Amino acid sequence: MKGRGSVCDIRLFRRAWLDFKSAENLLAVPVNDEAYINNVAYHLQQAVEKTLKAFLECVGVTVPNTHDIDKLVRMSGNNGSCAIVTQWIEEKADMLTRWETDTRCDIDYCVERNKAVEGFEEIRAFLDVNGLKEELRDELKMDEQKNRLREFFPKNFEPGSDFEWNCFYQIYRKKLEKTADRP
Repeated sequence: MKGRGSVCDIRLFRRAWLDFKSAENLLAVPVNDEAYINNVAYHLQQAVEKTLKAFLECVGVTVPNTHDIDKLVRMSGNNGSCAIVTQWIEEKADMLTRWETDTRCDIDYCVERNKAVEGFEEIRAFLDVNGLKEELRDELKMDEQKNRLREFFPKNFEPGSDFEWNCFYQIYRKKLEKTADRP
């Protein structure tokens, strides 16, 4: 059987999702305080950082202790990560990095609410294209695709939720595409 072996640890994907949901919950409260909006921005940055790191770990890369989104984007491209990096993430990598460092360390730094809202929408799209969502992605609604994905799991392993199925689909997406043409 091809590919059966260990399964990528997807807990970092879950943490990225929880950071995004934290930002969503914070944005839902109509507070326009600078420190409050900085907290939204921080959680959005963490969602991107943890997603990129999770994909790198799944291809066996030892991820350095960094918050630098540009560096993580480059590492993803150079190491065969299955992460799909959106144009907005690439273009705003430096800003996102500042959202992690400056929102925590620079008392005079503040993220404008409109930039946090824009970031929220763009990061939602980034997470969505990378399969980080609670509802089962369309590709997995057919048993045939789930069965093909199961071929990459160890015997008797089964993802515990639609979120986990989505993560594993994205992790193994390139391998699934390669095997799709085979009889």
